[in-house]
Order: sequence, then C-alpha cells, then structure tokens
Amino acid sequence: MELRELSLAVQKGSGKQSKQLVKEALEQGLKPADILNNGLIAAMGEIGDKFKEGQIYVPEMLIAAKAMQAGLKVLAPSLKAEGVEPIGKAVIGTVKGDLHDIGKNLVKMMMDGAGIEMVDLGVDVPEEKFVEKAEEIGADIVCLSALLTTTMPAIETTIKAFEDKGIKDKYIFMIGGAPVSEEYAKQVHADYYTTDAAAAADVAKKVLQEKKIVQ
Repeated sequence: MELRELSLAVQKGSGKQSKQLVKEALEQGLKPADILNNGLIAAMGEIGDKFKEGQIYVPEMLIAAKAMQAGLKVLAPSLKAEGVEPIGKAVIGTVKGDLHDIGKNLVKMMMDGAGIEMVDLGVDVPEEKFVEKAEEIGADIVCLSALLTTTMPAIETTIKAFEDKGIKDKYIFMIGGAPVSEEYAKQVHADYYTTDAAAAADVAKKVLQEKKIVQ
C-alpha cells in the first residue's frame, strides 16, 4: 500500500481507516518507522501547514489529530519492538488555578504527531508536579499553558520552581495560551512562546533536532 493513503485518511480525520491502513501496512511488511514518519507524522505536518495557511481550523485539526492517535495506538507495539525511539520527551499541563484544556490538548496531539513522547499532567497542575514529572521521565521540554490573565503568574512560579532547584537549564520551556505573549515569555525566562498548536509542534521538533545534532 502507499503510505500517502494513510496520510490522507489521517488528514480526513478517519480514525477507523487510519487504524485499518496501519494494520495493512504492518501485514505487508512495511517498517514501523516508515509508517510513522511517512504516514502519520507526514499527515500532521500537512495538517499544521494547512492550519497556518488558514485552509482548516481548530475542529479539523482536532479530528485529524485523533485519527493520527488511533493509528499510532495500533503502531505503538511494533515501534517498541523495533526499538524506534521518539525524537524527545515533553511534559505538558495547564498551570495551577486554571482548568482550561482544549488548547493544551491540541498542542499535545500535534506534538504527538511530530514524534514527541508526551506526558499530559492535565489541568490545575502545581509547580512541584511539573518538576517531579520532568525529572522522573527525563523530559527535554516542559510545556506550560494558561488561558486566564489571573493564572498567568503560575507560569512564572513554575519556571522559578525549576530555577530554585538549580535544574532549569536542563529543560526547554515552552509557554502558550490566549493572554500569553512573546514579551511575557522573556519576562518569565521561558525559552519559547508560540501562538498555536501547529507552531508549537514545529518549534519543538526543530529544537529537539538541533539538540540531537549538538549532542
């Protein structure tokens, strides 16, 4: 089968077809890494481009991301068996006091689609939980989301918790959310601010690839 067919199924948001095509590709002996990169990840790359160009909107992105995850679920055991590693690891969550999760969920899905292993801490996450989980899994990136001006200070508090432990430099900090800005990112010593989920996935992928080259 052509992996382009899988990519199109994901872009259309067909989870059922995505699962079936991944299964067929495995049965035909295609390498799990090829299915991942040229089928699932390629699809989400195109979805991100279409979003940035205004051809699709958030609902279409969500549907495509869910279809990608449906295919990835079928593929995951084969990837593990073949020793295919994610390009990096990230923890993500909405900061303490904030219960919004749509933007955070979309960033998680798009980063999943970029080949990054994501650990979702959920909403209303205290700073110590970010620190604990990032250390536990050996994360590369810490993603912090805030959707309210009243909860924005929790981003700074969380980053400061890493600074206080002397471990901030181990991680790349990415922040986002409606009230957040590039200026605020500089103010709280975050490394990156992105305007949307597609941009977040692009930045994360680029940063991780550059980090790998340096290592």
